[in-house]
Amino acid sequence: MNKTGIQMSPIDSKAMQDIGPHLAGDQGDESALADMRNDYIANADPLGSIPLPGTMTGAVSMGVQMLKGNSPQILIDKLGERLAFERTGTRLYDALITKCEVLLDGDISMTLEDLEHIRADEARHFMLVKDAIESLGGDPTSQTPSANLVGVESMGLIQVLNDPRTSVAQSLHAIVTAELSDKAGWETLLALADEHGLTELVNDFTIALNQEREHLALVQTWYEEALGLTYGDVDIAGDTGAQPGQMSQGDCMKD
Repeated sequence: MNKTGIQMSPIDSKAMQDIGPHLAGDQGDESALADMRNDYIANADPLGSIPLPGTMTGAVSMGVQMLKGNSPQILIDKLGERLAFERTGTRLYDALITKCEVLLDGDISMTLEDLEHIRADEARHFMLVKDAIESLGGDPTSQTPSANLVGVESMGLIQVLNDPRTSVAQSLHAIVTAELSDKAGWETLLALADEHGLTELVNDFTIALNQEREHLALVQTWYEEALGLTYGDVDIAGDTGAQPGQMSQGDCMKD
């Protein structure tokens, strides 16, 4: 039984809220705490730094891009971010597959084969980004600031999927969160590659982005099915005409 709400014990909760004058203390404010936080922020080291090219090819490539007025450091940072996130994505689907082997029933259209297919896509995307970093003379084993960032961001998602208490629906909620972030990350990376005139990478990243859009549409649908969600006459698709959990035609035609 869930006993977390105070309404479960009205007598005790009333006593808890009746604070006498001797316990109220000074009103005060949070200025001292804010000052301490400001001091930490002002004197903190950055989250990390962009690794220097470890090869002559990498140094030349970065120098050429800088002469063109581009910011190759940002591209390398975001490539590192996607590398870290795709690795995490593979692990998320590994955990979801393990959970669904035990809990999956016929209430939703998702199958283990569907999950294994998406998991394979995530692994391929990891290798795609790894090869892209190496083609630019970078070191895919170096951790960039954005790679560090998404590693921390993803910790909660990993915990949800690996928690034996979470249901399929709860796990899919975490997967939807991951896929939304993944789609946004690929859109940013594609734009950066285009700005740098990296035509081959633009083509490869466009394919990856479209696959991530498909993943998002699928997991949204599965999540809604797992909740037993029915929309009736409610129009939540706006002007796109898309059904819940499906991509609009505009999404499919992008890039």
